[in-house]
Amino acid sequence: MKKSHDIAFLIPCFNEEVAITKVVNNCKETIPEAKVYVFDNNSTDKTIGLAKQAGAIVKQEHTQGKGNVVRRMFADIDADIYILCDGDMTYDIASAPKMINKLVQECQDMVVATRVSDRTSEQTYPMGHVFGNKALTGIVGLLFGNCFSDILSGYRVFSRRFVKSFPAISRGFEIETELTIHALELRMPVSEIKTPYYARPIDSESKLSTFKDGSRILMVIIFLLKEVRPLLFFGSIFLLLSLIAIVLSYPLFITYIDTGLVPRFPTAILASGTMILAFLSLACGAILDSVSRGRREVKRMHYLSIKPLDTH
Repeated sequence: MKKSHDIAFLIPCFNEEVAITKVVNNCKETIPEAKVYVFDNNSTDKTIGLAKQAGAIVKQEHTQGKGNVVRRMFADIDADIYILCDGDMTYDIASAPKMINKLVQECQDMVVATRVSDRTSEQTYPMGHVFGNKALTGIVGLLFGNCFSDILSGYRVFSRRFVKSFPAISRGFEIETELTIHALELRMPVSEIKTPYYARPIDSESKLSTFKDGSRILMVIIFLLKEVRPLLFFGSIFLLLSLIAIVLSYPLFITYIDTGLVPRFPTAILASGTMILAFLSLACGAILDSVSRGRREVKRMHYLSIKPLDTH
């Protein structure tokens, strides 16, 4: 890790008065030369005052949602290396130098902290979150590439290239999924490092909702699949509609072979219409796939226009 690198801790916060002082102090102790930014997201407790008192640079984002905060962070802060972590004291700040060393030495754009916790502690990592994380990670791996084992980790280190080429669209906790898919889409050099994951402090309340946030993350995955891999998205619709059309038309075809008659004419029209929609979907997928390829090339050229991290 070069001391000449400008390093920034980015900490999104919403009502984290119980933990924010310890988090800021840990950041300053772990990498003294780094700037620590706390972006408050409409906290109603003492988060802002305690963060300032601990020595953090406090900024505010009034549009609610973690994704909105990360978008503002990436837009406003200039640095060579960015460390994104939460303000709830669940992540191991002491692992940051190891993550930065891997980013610098291997010329990578993102290093993700894979969370390792005491699985016997429901408070540390609820089983609903564990199952949801594995399921969503598996879906992303199947659709976009299997490079990560923990796509929902909020503890990551980025290069400037990544941050300034990331077109954030997510509003909430689905931002981690978007970060992951952005890296996979542009085939950036990325990696993971296992780090401890701790339980929240007593009296600190989680903002995550297993089913609500899980469903939103799933919807973002589907949306990004349509944007990034439209041929796969619309091709899947083509296969589904084709199967429905075949199921509808098969009995009619058998009857027609036996009698030469089509007794259920409305069903025949429905089957024909479904097959037409299937081929329209396939045509849309083929056209949008070319558009998506062009957009990906533009993103790649913008990414390459940003000066890489100096590793010498």
